[in-house]
Amino acid sequence: MWEGIGMEFSEVIAKRRSVRHLNPKLAVSEEDARALLEAAVAAPSAGNIQPWRFFVVHSAEGRERLAAALHQRWAAAAPLVIVVAVDPRPCAARYGDRGEYLYSLQDTAAAVENILLAAVDRGLAGCWIGAFEEKAVAEAVGAVAPVTPIAVLPIGYSAESAGRPARRPLEEVTTWL
Repeated sequence: MWEGIGMEFSEVIAKRRSVRHLNPKLAVSEEDARALLEAAVAAPSAGNIQPWRFFVVHSAEGRERLAAALHQRWAAAAPLVIVVAVDPRPCAARYGDRGEYLYSLQDTAAAVENILLAAVDRGLAGCWIGAFEEKAVAEAVGAVAPVTPIAVLPIGYSAESAGRPARRPLEEVTTWL
């Protein structure tokens, strides 16, 4: 099962941020990549359906092809890119439209966040890219419809030293009833 490097959970949360400058000279080990995927599949899912699918891109050629499809060249510098996709069919079969259009995406988003948190816990960094052309990314990784990419996660060792951006205050985003 997945094991981190022993960071306190609150520290992992505090250190997580979107990092777009990753050190291309430091590889992500297969052990670390597998640990991130183990964390992903530990995410909750409606009815335990687990609609996520993962495409692990580690070759330079694959990362270049994916970065071109994303129109975000910086992503090619990441030593590892995980494309997280969803197969909505099993959720739709059990829960109808709500399963297809909501639960499957919620479940897959939970897996994405687990990957990002596990990356921080292992001393890695990453960025959640959601702005891309689905068909181009699907083609770049060989995903066949209805499996649809929902997030692209460049992962590696941070080459940035900037702090975490400010967050909106709880009072602004919370209603207590």
